[in-house]
Amino acid sequence: MASSSSSSSSLTISPRKLRYDLYSYSYEEDSNTPLVINVLASLIERSMARTQRIVKNCSSALSKAISTNIFDCREIPDMTIQSYLERIFRYTRAGPSVYVVAYVYIDRFCQNNPGFRINARNVHRLLITTIMVASKYVEDMNFRNSYFARVGGLTTNELNELELEFLFMMGFKLHVNLSVFESYCCHLEREVSIGGGYHIERTLRCAEEIKARHIEERGYTQITRVML
Repeated sequence: MASSSSSSSSLTISPRKLRYDLYSYSYEEDSNTPLVINVLASLIERSMARTQRIVKNCSSALSKAISTNIFDCREIPDMTIQSYLERIFRYTRAGPSVYVVAYVYIDRFCQNNPGFRINARNVHRLLITTIMVASKYVEDMNFRNSYFARVGGLTTNELNELELEFLFMMGFKLHVNLSVFESYCCHLEREVSIGGGYHIERTLRCAEEIKARHIEERGYTQITRVML
């Protein structure tokens, strides 16, 4: 699990640097990847490591039953979780809160479907599906499914089928209230750093405010040009 160790080492940064990066997060085209993506990648890699241990200790029949589901791909993608999440961010510019909600969905999905285990064959499809659904829940404006499919390396029909299956397996329970959102933010916060005095939910709200101001300023500029 070399990728897991590299992800862990990438998170060994000072609370001050982390806090500055989160609070100064910008939605500009050249903005850096939100640190919440690093945390999510680390958590998923840890979950996959647990799955490998479970499968190793299970019988072959049980192992096969665990790994067979619609999210399985024929060939394991040659891309790490971290790189895949960074690609999704690069082309969708989904804000940090989208990844927190996606994390809620992944956890809820696994709880609702005990036989499902995240592994190398299904993790990429699960991520692009949950992030797309979370983006639809959080953001006011979104890309089409066909665009998310291209970003995720799927056909539109494949992603449409995954989304539909995901919704049914979730029982269409997509609502995430504030208390649930904040509890998952706190969990992510503990994964990033012990102490430090900052809270991810506050930084995410700050990021949303920055985005709102940016949109407002852009709209004002456009109005000014029209008036001129």
